Amino acid sequence: MGNFENSSIVLKLLTAGTSACIADAITFPLDTAKVRLQIQGEVRALVQPGSSALLLRSPLQTQLGLLSTLGHMVRHEGARSLYNGLSAGLQRQMCFASVRIGLYDTFKAFYQQLLDGNNRAGSLNIGARVAAGMTTGALAVMLAQPTDVVKVRFQAAISGGATRRYSSTMQAYKAIATKEGMRGLWKGTFPNISRNAIVNVSEIVCYDIIKDTLIFYSLMKDGVTLHFTSAVIAGLCTTIVASPVDVVKTRYMNSSKGEYKGAMDCGVRTFMQEGIKAFYKGFIPSFCRLVSWNIIMWITYEQLKLGVVKLTHQEEH
Repeated sequence: MGNFENSSIVLKLLTAGTSACIADAITFPLDTAKVRLQIQGEVRALVQPGSSALLLRSPLQTQLGLLSTLGHMVRHEGARSLYNGLSAGLQRQMCFASVRIGLYDTFKAFYQQLLDGNNRAGSLNIGARVAAGMTTGALAVMLAQPTDVVKVRFQAAISGGATRRYSSTMQAYKAIATKEGMRGLWKGTFPNISRNAIVNVSEIVCYDIIKDTLIFYSLMKDGVTLHFTSAVIAGLCTTIVASPVDVVKTRYMNSSKGEYKGAMDCGVRTFMQEGIKAFYKGFIPSFCRLVSWNIIMWITYEQLKLGVVKLTHQEEH
């Protein structure tokens, strides 16, 4: 039987993007709750910088947990509010995950050849894997950043409230480009590149190494159970490492023009106003979402890869 690594780039991108979209559609309410918790308690200026500013905290004065946030949204905004920004989210995954996951093996093979010429038999090639994860993560952000900006703003908006800025995904793209320029669509690119370099290394590389290690030491056989175990551990590692950068990314991308001088300013002001705990706001929904997302995505991805290989094998014969 053939090898998925020999498949075309287009097929790799479609397989990864489809798997990510399925995972995103199922876990999206947890992602929305995470965004709401991350901006909870955020102090925002009521008027534009340069004039006397009245500081205003985000709408929810009471600090809510995961279940309370989900319940509050359903009661006050309707169940559909849990899927605010889903369209932009799926657009993001098809652009973003297809690159960071679909091209990972290609770049890993490239860096393995570049670093050691594939001479170290049985080696985990951790350096090559990390380099591949950072490369595909950065490429994916530069391509898909506008979809992430729109997704975050939709998720942060309260349905029917004053914070709702856009009527549709396409209107959001146009409005941001008109009012904030093209830079507005790529707002938060640097913290997002930083975040996704971390996420890719702690998620994809972690999954890859755990899976290969368990197989190498004959602790588990390649199959759904192995993919499930590797995905859970990778999701936990990602949540712990990436949460602080994720909070800054969310707040900065959701901010009005001129509210923060930059991502660094956003991080400093968050720490000064709310302390270190602010960087782990939304940790529980983030953990639940990342672990469940990883489980669904990796199992779906591995099964789709097997399906592609079988289909290719049948066509060849």
